[in-house]
Amino acid sequence: MLEWMGAVCIILVLVVSAWPVLKRLAEACASDTEHKVQGPGAGAGAGAGAAPPLAFICKPSALANYLLQHCKSFCKPDSIPAWSWRSVASLQTVCGALWPHDSTVHFIRDHLQLSDDGLVALDWAVGGGGSGTHHKRRRTSSNSTSPILLIIPNSFGKITRNVLKLCEVGLAHGYLPVVFNRRSQNGTPLSTVKLQQFGDPADLREAVRYIRYRQPAGRLYAVSESTGSGLLLSYLGECGSSSYMTAAACLSPIFRCQSWFENGPTWPFNWALLLYQKICLSRYRTVLGELIHTESLFSSGSLRAMEEVLFCQAGLKGAQVEGAWEAYWERNDPLRDVDEVAIPVLCVCSRDDPVRGEPQATLPWELFETNPHFFLLLTVLGGHCGFSFPEEGPVLWSHQAVLEFFRATTEFFAAEERAKQSARRRGLSSVGKTFRHRSVSTCKRLPACSHNIHAIYNWQRSYTR
Repeated sequence: MLEWMGAVCIILVLVVSAWPVLKRLAEACASDTEHKVQGPGAGAGAGAGAAPPLAFICKPSALANYLLQHCKSFCKPDSIPAWSWRSVASLQTVCGALWPHDSTVHFIRDHLQLSDDGLVALDWAVGGGGSGTHHKRRRTSSNSTSPILLIIPNSFGKITRNVLKLCEVGLAHGYLPVVFNRRSQNGTPLSTVKLQQFGDPADLREAVRYIRYRQPAGRLYAVSESTGSGLLLSYLGECGSSSYMTAAACLSPIFRCQSWFENGPTWPFNWALLLYQKICLSRYRTVLGELIHTESLFSSGSLRAMEEVLFCQAGLKGAQVEGAWEAYWERNDPLRDVDEVAIPVLCVCSRDDPVRGEPQATLPWELFETNPHFFLLLTVLGGHCGFSFPEEGPVLWSHQAVLEFFRATTEFFAAEERAKQSARRRGLSSVGKTFRHRSVSTCKRLPACSHNIHAIYNWQRSYTR
């Protein structure tokens, strides 16, 4: 109840503060859609007034050309009238995060016990029809070839309207959606006095191996939302070519995370995130008091101060160590191992994102212009994880773009593999330049990935709700 009272207060504050944002956006609606592959400097150099409604920014490659040919949503966004509420970034953001959604999706939860006895939760989405027992048997069947859609919510653990709609559209397109919940978040019990650091992928790595153990025949795709993209990018960078994933997507990701925590988003969102995190952590105030100064935690006035109290102290209730903040981000920066990412990653962003900030300073343009694995879909409007357009139907434009991206990349690599096999049969040594897609190797930080799953985890001691 306290959480919903806070949510109502957040809505009122954001609505009141959003109306002054209504200003000139009509010129964006009059521009033609730009859908070519842009070269270096095209994205960063474009001013906000001259920006096309939709830009696809990446390093030119065969895969990029294939995506433009087979992903209709990459080329045709719906225009938004300047008088529409959808032209206000704050309202788009609030709608995507907090607006009530009458979802038919239900969740079956697995509590996964980790190697240090901690707990994370995997919520498997199922449709409204049928018995829960039937869905449970279907979900755990190792013979299913249905693709798995791993969804990573924001780092604060809030299950947003955007996540619920993504589960719905995933089910409708034949995926098995599963939501990853961190320790203590979204009702997950805190069994150890340890919270997950912002960019520490250790828990996610164990969850992915469990999913592969349960569903070895299905392809694995991943979608992250907002600050949850930091965890996904950290995982992809650390595990490299043994991520077990075919492709991934990030909706409104935060890239410059240290700077984002230090400067914070605009004040209504900064206040709302602080309030929500304090409400969630208040449940564990007693047990956290054994480790940190809870008075400092719940009196924090910024996201940085709260993160420092949680993760940058020396020992039990110790003082903050000089340089601990910089050392923390050396371990947790999502882009620290970005060169090791070995699968295609689509990032969907908007220029008017009020949570991320100005695109010129917050988007890593060079990454998209030089790394062939990263693709950026950049809209003028859409807010933060909003992307609501007129006449969009039951599927949000951003979700449609992600699913088309997954389908096209899968088809592209399947065609490439067939070409390689055909070349081998003809006795040729190569088939020309192809997209470098490394599918099987070893984790960067784990020299050997053991396949003796029972030796790694005690599945018998995990439990299901």
